[in-house]
Amino acid sequence: MKAQTKIKNYAVILASGKGSRFNSSQMKQFIKIKNKTLLEYSIEAFEKVDLIDEIILVITPNFEKEAEKIILKNGYKKIKKILAGGKIRKESSYIGISAIEEDEANVLIHDCARPFVSKKIIEDSVMALETHKAAGVGIYSTDTIVSMKDGFISEVLERKSLRKIQTPQSFKLSVIKKAHELSLGNENFTDDCGLVLEHKLAKIYMVEGDENNFKITYPNDIFLAEKIADNI
Repeated sequence: MKAQTKIKNYAVILASGKGSRFNSSQMKQFIKIKNKTLLEYSIEAFEKVDLIDEIILVITPNFEKEAEKIILKNGYKKIKKILAGGKIRKESSYIGISAIEEDEANVLIHDCARPFVSKKIIEDSVMALETHKAAGVGIYSTDTIVSMKDGFISEVLERKSLRKIQTPQSFKLSVIKKAHELSLGNENFTDDCGLVLEHKLAKIYMVEGDENNFKITYPNDIFLAEKIADNI
């Protein structure tokens, strides 16, 4: 009887955003927090998790060499491919997953702008794919969320059923590839889970996130990031 081949666990790190809201002349992924770039924090988070077999980095076009220097300096072992990203996040995500050569794999898609993703979140995301085809990461909202119409509140949503979504978002490769292929040319999506839901390809299990796994979006976010970096 032929032994079953172990399915590989890939991390696709998306670091190709322009960071237009960050309002800096420097690319956001190369901004330093405590002498380490956001890119380094994000790579190291996955590099240190034994369950992750390989990392695919999708970087802003023309910054591949700069990323390569950082990788060589730190001696990262799991990065197998450095790819130029697309014009939008959805395109960059598709570039990353398309670089996986196996017919089936587990793939975790993570935003580089969330540099403090924990080992537990990564491990829980991988483990979720043992029984589910797709998984997201989310935290409870402490704020009341409302729906708006024509400048007025139309509905106050039930907070206990809401989550603020984080990354990584995790999928069986065949599922997320099909979701992207069915959505080619549609630029309305900024979220991989949304693609899967749109085409009803799988139910999406929710992994518990944490507050430290926030997305650095605005300059003031650096102050919070520095406090977190002091405690990890």
